[in-house]
Amino acid sequence: MAEYICEASVKVGRGVTIEPFAVVKGNTVLGDGCVVGSFSYLDNAIVGERTAVRSSRITDSSVGARCVVGPNAHLRDGAAVGDDCRIGNFVEVKRSVLHDGVKAAHLSYIGDAEVGAHTNVGCGVVFVNFDGKTKRRTVVGKDCFIGCNANLVAPLVIGDGCYVACGTTVDGDMPDGSFGIGRSYLTVKEGKACKYLQK
Repeated sequence: MAEYICEASVKVGRGVTIEPFAVVKGNTVLGDGCVVGSFSYLDNAIVGERTAVRSSRITDSSVGARCVVGPNAHLRDGAAVGDDCRIGNFVEVKRSVLHDGVKAAHLSYIGDAEVGAHTNVGCGVVFVNFDGKTKRRTVVGKDCFIGCNANLVAPLVIGDGCYVACGTTVDGDMPDGSFGIGRSYLTVKEGKACKYLQK
């Protein structure tokens, strides 16, 4: 029968479910009614009540109540996620604060950042925090929408209620309520693809 590993130092609330092949260790605290899914790894993690961790890794970080983490998410180095958040598949959060209601559902990197309440981080968004020498910080306000495949180049401040169009690289601050789009228009050259497709 498959078993999980749970060290004696772990504090487990009422009605917690730890599924097979999970590892829970260190000073981890599991809130009432939370679920730690199979193949998850938690070390010095705080998990709020009724939060589900699905096949994900959380180290030295905290997640609030009623959140869904994973599958295959990675929270590390002091990541702090608020209540009612969604940290989806292949999302990495490092040394960042995500306030209540933030959604980052797919394939994003959020590093050295603060993200305001109820902001949506689209698929493939990268918080560009490293310039080759120094880690720099990004602040995104509340109620923002960050479109797919956007790059947020730190240091950067995006105000409340902003909208960043998909495919945009943001390298300058945006005031509250603004719309950012920074991409070239599509150029279509008919009949030019054939030479690349010939064998």
